[in-house]
Amino acid sequence: MIFTNDKAIYLQMADRLCDEILSGTYQDDERIPSVREYAVLLEVNTNTAVKAYDELARANIIYNKRGLGYFVMKGAKKQILKERKKEFVKERLPELFRQMQLLDITIDDVVEAYNNQ
Repeated sequence: MIFTNDKAIYLQMADRLCDEILSGTYQDDERIPSVREYAVLLEVNTNTAVKAYDELARANIIYNKRGLGYFVMKGAKKQILKERKKEFVKERLPELFRQMQLLDITIDDVVEAYNNQ
């Protein structure tokens, strides 16, 4: 994984796990890689992976079964979608609309581009 400088690495790792849940890689109540496995996979310090897992546990996306590892919380995909949509509408759409206005791009232009992808 290539990390960016605009967000803490552990948050980028948490986002990646959320992406994997959204894409169906991990289902409700399915075990996810251990902290160590994920740290090795992404070539980061184990403490960074611990922070990512702690963040997701606090957000009720994953839970820990003592001695067995971390699992996806039931309804996690729905919760992630809800939060991501809210963030998209609040954080990204205003800038997108501003750019569209500056560049004279209409909704019809966007629909056409979307349909031609």
